[in-house]
Amino acid sequence: MKATDYIVEFLVKKGVQAVFGYPGGMVTHLMDSLYKASGISTKICCHEQGAGFAACGYAAAGGKPGVAFATSGPGATNLITAICHAYFESVPVVFITGQVNTYESRGEFNLRVRQKGFQETDVVQMVSGVTKYAEYVDDVSKLPQCLEKAFQIAVSGRPGAVLLDIPMNVQRSQVEFNIDCDSGVDITSEVEAAKAIADLERELKSAKRAVILAGNGINSVGERDNFKRFAKTHELKIPFVTSMIAVDLFSADFKGCYGFIGAYGSRCANMIVSQCDLLISIGSRMDNRQTGADITKFAPKAKIIRIDTDVEELKYKIKPDEMQINADLRDVMPLLSETEFSPYENDDWESWRLQCDYYREKLNDSGIDDYRVNKLIEDISLLIPDDTFLAADVGQNQVWLAQSFKFKERQRMLFSGGHGAMGFSLPAAIGACYSLPKRNVYSFSGDGGLQMNIQELQFIRSENLPVKIFVLNNSSLGMIRCFQEMYFDSIYSYTVKGGGYTSPDFIEVAKAYGIDAFRIKSAAELEKHKNRLIDNTPVLFDVDIGDRTYVTPKLAYNKPVYDQDPPIERALLEELLKDRKI
Repeated sequence: MKATDYIVEFLVKKGVQAVFGYPGGMVTHLMDSLYKASGISTKICCHEQGAGFAACGYAAAGGKPGVAFATSGPGATNLITAICHAYFESVPVVFITGQVNTYESRGEFNLRVRQKGFQETDVVQMVSGVTKYAEYVDDVSKLPQCLEKAFQIAVSGRPGAVLLDIPMNVQRSQVEFNIDCDSGVDITSEVEAAKAIADLERELKSAKRAVILAGNGINSVGERDNFKRFAKTHELKIPFVTSMIAVDLFSADFKGCYGFIGAYGSRCANMIVSQCDLLISIGSRMDNRQTGADITKFAPKAKIIRIDTDVEELKYKIKPDEMQINADLRDVMPLLSETEFSPYENDDWESWRLQCDYYREKLNDSGIDDYRVNKLIEDISLLIPDDTFLAADVGQNQVWLAQSFKFKERQRMLFSGGHGAMGFSLPAAIGACYSLPKRNVYSFSGDGGLQMNIQELQFIRSENLPVKIFVLNNSSLGMIRCFQEMYFDSIYSYTVKGGGYTSPDFIEVAKAYGIDAFRIKSAAELEKHKNRLIDNTPVLFDVDIGDRTYVTPKLAYNKPVYDQDPPIERALLEELLKDRKI
């Protein structure tokens, strides 16, 4: 059969229901095969980056590989930001790029010219550092194994991005039908899951003040349900904290979670980690946004146990004597969900849990971080129904959502965490729509981030997708403006209106795309449109939050994570740092 017909048949067999892309000369054969196929739909976004992010949203929301395609040259390079996101955020996405005919390629003739064929670009070399696997498929006989290998590598171990670059003459060649081809990849777990559980049980028995740090690796490998079962069993026994990107693991009514740790995290969660004697990290990278720049000040009293699928992450040690368990969470979490630890053999455990509650009362309820936007996010969250997906962009809006959104049991939030790509939210929401048919998706962006992929409003309108778009509008690049206040004498170069930054009237922009839009300042005003929050059509809300907005608490460089700015009263800090029994 024709090679591109084979690719489509392969995708259908793998359960891929939607493919995202943008037309181009070097993918016309693939486009034709997709157009004629049944059992799979093709979603043509308005930009290759938008298509790539949509594939990321599709994969993250549905727990199955996403697929995005683009033509050679600028089409392929426009995918790279989305490729980076999939790689750094552990999202399984297969990217397919068209390439010039092999007989037009500089590589075919070992030429040292910059380019021989029109729009010829060596995308494989470009993305080799941000993919788990990237291959130039120069022979059609390699295609079956390359496809199988790409899918297996994308989903195995720590998920991530893969790329196949396929020349046009290979796409139109004939290939033997062999959907069940062996990938040639051997994926094995290095540590038995049962041993990991035994190690945890042993350490918990000797600890007096243990805490569990839940990371987004739990979501990435599809072990959310198993983890939640484990957490509910131990809700009143072991305190839980999360990474920022994993805040959706716990609903607001789960009393055993004390917030997310790190630079912008909960003062309470950071204090708990600073006072614990055992920190068990499950699927968290523990980067410097969590630990602070000086890792010697992080969890100074604690023994650390780290469970991670990616052995390379464990090579960066937080403590020289930390216990490392390199195991696939898909093996560990089912066993963990069936295990009930009994920490109450030591009376100090009950005291420790009450002390954590004391931290929450003194810090979270102190009012030091009660700002209007945080309260606004909390109020908005109460109007959004359960069993929905949300997508955050990057900047202040992302932190406010992590800090103040009150999650319901089945709600999920998609973030661009490590890569931190502005413009992620809107196309990611598109992908989530197709992964979860008939569910509304809520996209949150700043006025700067929305403009990065604003063209995807056209796709949302043309498909009439139930994406509810919130623009948290402060008429500035708020996060960078704050840095300029801190470090550059409040010289707002290129970040505020009048200083080189501008943004449009989003109400008029939305209307130009044929999308209803409303300007609001409060949740009360939003409630007047509550029917639009749950109907099956797109809508945009331009949320006026003022032009001077801040994110607090915030960690200053080289300070311990429990001492964020604005600083709490020194007497209170000293009181909280004391060892005490409640």
